Amino acid sequence: MNIPFLLYLVSVIASLIGSGGAFSVRHDLFPDIVDTSHASPPAAKFFHGYFTAKSLHNATWWLNFFHPMQIVYYDATLGIGFPSRSLLVTTFIELTQEWPKNATSYPLQILGDTSSAVVHYVDTPGLFGAAEIRSISAVDFRDGKVTRQVDYWDGRRNPDDTASPNSQYPYGLGVETVDEHAAPEMNRTAHQLNAALTANDSDAAAALFSYDAIWMDLTLRTRQEGQPAIGRYLQRALAGLPYGSGATLRHVLGSIQGGGYEWEAEGNSTLNGITALELDGSGLVTQLTTVWDGSRMSDSSLQALVALSIEP
Repeated sequence: MNIPFLLYLVSVIASLIGSGGAFSVRHDLFPDIVDTSHASPPAAKFFHGYFTAKSLHNATWWLNFFHPMQIVYYDATLGIGFPSRSLLVTTFIELTQEWPKNATSYPLQILGDTSSAVVHYVDTPGLFGAAEIRSISAVDFRDGKVTRQVDYWDGRRNPDDTASPNSQYPYGLGVETVDEHAAPEMNRTAHQLNAALTANDSDAAAALFSYDAIWMDLTLRTRQEGQPAIGRYLQRALAGLPYGSGATLRHVLGSIQGGGYEWEAEGNSTLNGITALELDGSGLVTQLTTVWDGSRMSDSSLQALVALSIEP
């Protein structure tokens, strides 16, 4: 083996150790459209490598982004989980071997840092069923590696017979396995917002938003623009929203710039969701994006909530 090639090989190995994957420099696998305006540079780099490895269907490199000693991974919509690394290894290897060649997974938005983050991303058709899945995930870290990931998405268009029955639903979703590392500013805003929503206090909730803020519910396909419109919408709809009256805050994630919180609906511990938050320099919410499993609510209830998004 010649010396130049040996030096090149050493550099490749070093990059693997330092970045979490061999493919973190690839930019041609999926659309490079991710919004990292509310993410730290290390978090943006980490998740680019994460989704590159996943999109290459290389289980070995993908697993390298997870902590070697501490990891739980849950799909809150299907109610299935992998509470150990050994289960995750077996599952990732089996899944990636079956994925269609051109199926990819790529980030749309990253909020937070490498202590904890909220990530909005797409799984294209073929990865997990015939339809695409647009998830928002809660991600906790330790030593620069993922220790807990929970995916939240609307299951109405993705029926799956692998979903767990309610009697086997993993209600804790692994939150007891990690500490909370959200920035104090994010933690305060998340708790204030949840307190206002759960108390049906639309005025207090609206006061936490900037004047030009945006409110989006991906499950209901609704969007409200501006603090006044958000306040009026909450007056109409808050009592019926699953993250409103009586909802429990489960876990807060993210940095001073962005993150969010996981929640559980009152009276239905299988109806969980996540709310992503973008904050401005004053700590006000500039954009809220939430998603939850609409298949756990009746069609009539969903239609009634959608109707409430229309100004009278």
